Amino acid sequence: LQLLKCEALADSLSSVGGTLPHFLQEPEDAYIIKNNPIKLRCRATPALQIFFKCNGEWVHQNQHTSQEYMDQNTGLKIREVTINVTRQQVEDFHGPEDYWCLCVAWSHLGTSKSRKATVRIAYLRKNFEQDPQGNEVPIKGMIVLHCRPPEGVPMAEVEWLKNEELVSSLEDDNIDTRADHNLIISEARLSDSGNYTCLASNVVAKRRSATATVVVFVNGGWSLWTEWSPCSVNCGRGVQKRSRTCTNPAPLNGGAFCEGMSVQKITCNALCPGMENSTDVALYSGLSAGVIAVVVIIVAITLYRKSQSEYGVDVIDSSALAGGFQSFNFKTTRQGNPLLLNSSMQPDITVGQTYSSPICFQDSIDKELFDPLPDKFKVQSSFMVSLGVADRAEYHVKAHPETLPANLHPNYSTVEGKKTTMIAPNGIHTLMKTQFKTSAVFGHLGGRLVIPNAGVSLLVPHGATADDTSWEMYMLINQEESSAQSEERCEILLGPEITYGPPGLNLSYPVAMTIAHCAEVSAENWNIKLKRQTKDNKWEEIMSVDDESTSCYCLMDSHSCHLLLDQPGCYVLVGEPITDAAIKRLRIAVFGSMEASSMDYSLRVHCVDDTPHAFQRVVTAETSRGGQLLEEPKMLFFKGNCLSLQVSIQDIPQFLWSIKPFTTCQEFSFTQVWYSNQQPVHCAFSLQRHSTSTTQLSCKISVRQVKGHEQILQVYTSVGESEKETVPFFMQADCTVTSQTGAKAFKIPLSIRQRICTTFDTANAKGKDWQLLAQKLHIQRNLSYFTKQKSPSAVILSLWEARHQDSGDLDSLASALEEIGKIHCKSLPQSPDDKETDFTF
Repeated sequence: LQLLKCEALADSLSSVGGTLPHFLQEPEDAYIIKNNPIKLRCRATPALQIFFKCNGEWVHQNQHTSQEYMDQNTGLKIREVTINVTRQQVEDFHGPEDYWCLCVAWSHLGTSKSRKATVRIAYLRKNFEQDPQGNEVPIKGMIVLHCRPPEGVPMAEVEWLKNEELVSSLEDDNIDTRADHNLIISEARLSDSGNYTCLASNVVAKRRSATATVVVFVNGGWSLWTEWSPCSVNCGRGVQKRSRTCTNPAPLNGGAFCEGMSVQKITCNALCPGMENSTDVALYSGLSAGVIAVVVIIVAITLYRKSQSEYGVDVIDSSALAGGFQSFNFKTTRQGNPLLLNSSMQPDITVGQTYSSPICFQDSIDKELFDPLPDKFKVQSSFMVSLGVADRAEYHVKAHPETLPANLHPNYSTVEGKKTTMIAPNGIHTLMKTQFKTSAVFGHLGGRLVIPNAGVSLLVPHGATADDTSWEMYMLINQEESSAQSEERCEILLGPEITYGPPGLNLSYPVAMTIAHCAEVSAENWNIKLKRQTKDNKWEEIMSVDDESTSCYCLMDSHSCHLLLDQPGCYVLVGEPITDAAIKRLRIAVFGSMEASSMDYSLRVHCVDDTPHAFQRVVTAETSRGGQLLEEPKMLFFKGNCLSLQVSIQDIPQFLWSIKPFTTCQEFSFTQVWYSNQQPVHCAFSLQRHSTSTTQLSCKISVRQVKGHEQILQVYTSVGESEKETVPFFMQADCTVTSQTGAKAFKIPLSIRQRICTTFDTANAKGKDWQLLAQKLHIQRNLSYFTKQKSPSAVILSLWEARHQDSGDLDSLASALEEIGKIHCKSLPQSPDDKETDFTF
């Protein structure tokens, strides 16, 4: 009624002089935050009345609040009106537009309308549509971090934090934060490494994205070569060398180390002084002839060794005999990972990399169990020992080396040319069919045994057996349930049980056994022990790794332990956690396969102790059921703090796949995981596709210890029925060569080994003894063990061989010897006598 009166009044006064209403303030767009109502305000002059109209309908008079006052500057009367708009009003409105309101003001000449003001309910979702992802970028490379903020009204504004400090593109021309919420760094600098967070905010709230870690790395580069050093001798044949360092630039933040050699050596010939008389001429002529003869012998030895080696590299040449060490690589092919179902990397046959796997030997000629033996020799038969027939059997074989492997087959022995069948139903030859057993015959030259894909090997050093004696030795992994853990269950197995033999083995030097383990080694958190099985099948502790012992030696590396043992038997490494911070490593992997129904697909997640042998058992089981590895296996730190392990599946495409309710998260108790005893803990997720046209599956699997470490396995695979073939799990799974005998089994050439032992076994005037050698090779504890050895240096070198069988060349050994030489050359003057008897580094 009041509005009608106003309209009639405006019509009646239209002929009266004046102006139309003029708005001094119009209503503005507003957002309702939570449940708080907002105010819309209008001011106009001259105005008899002002009313609001919302969504095309007049707002009731009693919902208006109005006042009139005089403008002191102009003397005009100003009318102001406000209304409240509530959240309920906006939510109840269902129209084609947003909720809107405007003002209508009346004067003597007519009406005026204000602008439309929209009212919306403000919100900001919690989850980012895209979180930034961490990255490793080379220096001067481009860094692009993507961020899509959560949905919100009004649209969220984005800022970037680096290490919790605001990043501003206005202060740094190299940084752009304006490109569709992304952070772009044109040329990465070392200072750009850090933790980056995307910060989204509007009038409602602020949200933080997941933090992305950016690492800017520098690949190493070689410096220039130094000048060639003077010839190492003043007269005759010597060695020159030059070096370079990986400092141009030095690798930083995980950048690649320089490829190639840091030291080069060449032979040189220094001219000898002229002769004074005929006597001197005759003397030096004789010496020259002798030198030529030695050179001829060296060349002959070199050519012979090359003819016997198929590595393509001669590990000892004339410079090596003169004291120089040459590092060597095995040329292999870099391939895409065959473990992965969707591997896309192409092989690069131009890249050489160091042979770094004890899976099997590369030399095809070594598929024979042992090298040709001399005319007469003694074989210590493990079969006769096990049967109790004799402690030692002597075999005399005529000189037909090519027939020896057949003649010495485990089922037969040849005595004075006669063939005798040996019946040993429980003998070791019955285990030759098993997957985790290997054996070979070793003579005076020694050799190496390897169990493929198990992280287990045995080194038999040179000289361990007498010149005319050979032993058939074996090594196997116990596949049965272990009883080595204490009954109180305070100890756990850190690796597999290993047996080597035969019993009654008589060796001059201890063998070096390498066993992979799953402990994060720390003396503060672990008490690690070595146990041996007794004759009555009980377990006795023979040493604690951190204690001194003269019966055996244990050197712990991050993933393997190296044992020096002189007594055959069954051994195992156990660990007793001292604190809750004790960690054992788990290897986690996800496998997939189609089920009986073409619509069902199974994902199986295995969590097993992080040792090659334990993982190979998983591989064997999965291979038998046609499982395919869907993601690179990852390592998880599992603490001994009594907290459980959770495995959950996430991000399943809901419209394409379904999973049985309440099965998306599965949990294993601490006891199940901690005392798994090398057995896998596994769970399965059964998925069903809605249509046969769905051939792709993508999801994430989270494996985490409660309040601890977490790993994410990203699954992306094709599940079409046509894709049934399996993928090999190991690079060389078809390799059957598990033994190597003679010089090829060792990295240190025999001549070099003998010279090192001669130099260091007896202390000389310079103080160069085996203890200094051990120190420089980072063997600094339990030195009392080496004191009782016939040749401490030989045992130390055996330990070095076992420790470096995967990684490498002779550089580290040569560097240690060179460092010893430099230290003592500076500290002590060299006399002529020393020069004649000392080792040339």
